[in-house]
Amino acid sequence: MKQLSETAQKIKNMEIRGAGRIARAAAAGLRDYSQRIGIGKLEEFNNKMIEAARLLISTRPTAVSLPNAVRAVMRYKGDSIDEAKANIKELADGFILNSESAVLKIGEIGAHRIRDGDTIMTHCNSSAAISIMAAAHKGGKNISVIATESRPRWQGHLTIRQLDETGIKTSLIVDSAVRYFMKEVDLVVMGADAVTANGSVINKIGTSQLALAAHEARKNVIIAAETYKFSPKSLLGELIEIEERNSSEVIADEKLREFSNVSVKNPAFDVTPREYIDLICTEVGAIPPEMAYFIIKEYLGWGLGDMDQGLK
Repeated sequence: MKQLSETAQKIKNMEIRGAGRIARAAAAGLRDYSQRIGIGKLEEFNNKMIEAARLLISTRPTAVSLPNAVRAVMRYKGDSIDEAKANIKELADGFILNSESAVLKIGEIGAHRIRDGDTIMTHCNSSAAISIMAAAHKGGKNISVIATESRPRWQGHLTIRQLDETGIKTSLIVDSAVRYFMKEVDLVVMGADAVTANGSVINKIGTSQLALAAHEARKNVIIAAETYKFSPKSLLGELIEIEERNSSEVIADEKLREFSNVSVKNPAFDVTPREYIDLICTEVGAIPPEMAYFIIKEYLGWGLGDMDQGLK
């Protein structure tokens, strides 16, 4: 399980980051691990797969794409180990392919919501959100982007590099300047790590304050999210855990030790209420946030009784 453990550690340490990339890495990790399991009893094989799935799910508690990807692969069937391995490969490869094509489809759909001359504000680093902006630019629309730094992990630096390579004019701002620059913005486009059944969005810390500033300024907010980022467990009222990351991301450990009465709070995500969101753009269409329930039931295809797949 060494290679799988390395993948899990990279996800946990954010060497692999971004909800889509995490999901694809998890699916590929399970696929590759399954092919390396030696011949034995099918029951033993299944137990090893469940153990591997649990390891991956434990790495990032907030990113719903991770357990959704794992559960998609863990639906495998087979009356023998060879049949199980073949089905796992088919499911994992299918998930990865669909994940990659979903980003392109979201770009095509979302680009219709962008007008020529628009200035767009974005936060963090989202492949789906960038796909929308890139598709609009490729379609001949003259757009510009204002991107936040997205501290403390500085994901905004990844975003400006990708936008620059695409040829889109981009300005980088500090997170606390979003309200100041909102007057220059026509539209806000951001990604999501999770979408709940009531249409609320969990994304990089700072997303909710940007959405609030946009709401105040009467600017539309579009969330770009693949369907596998929707949370089936939220149908049961279960809250999505907000990951609290290490204080060293905010201040060096040796610097923090200089203080006797100071602690650091470092939540990685926050919750944006659906009231601040105008549209969620998925690969199956652009929907109002109130339709999140429909996506979970119809496109994820999981009933309330079979979500856990023995992975608790």
